[in-house]
Amino acid sequence: MLSWKDIPMGAIVQTPGSAKEYRTGDWRSQRPVWDLSKCIKCGLCYIYCPDASIGWKDDGYPQWDEFHCKGCGICATECWTKAINLVEETE
Repeated sequence: MLSWKDIPMGAIVQTPGSAKEYRTGDWRSQRPVWDLSKCIKCGLCYIYCPDASIGWKDDGYPQWDEFHCKGCGICATECWTKAINLVEETE
């Protein structure tokens, strides 16, 4: 009979890391599309994005990270100017 001392340790993180190295957005079914003529650069999409998939271009407009966005639609829901729409992912 094994005791707790005989069971090998599991779930050991040997090197620090994050999801940045993985393309976690590959399974999404929808993707955001910005209409920059409606965008007022308020940053609500950036604040509410649960995946930190939204950054900023040099001109102050939002830019999404297509490799990490899951297509959840929170950015589109929170955008009160309706500058973000979700479209079906085709690739």
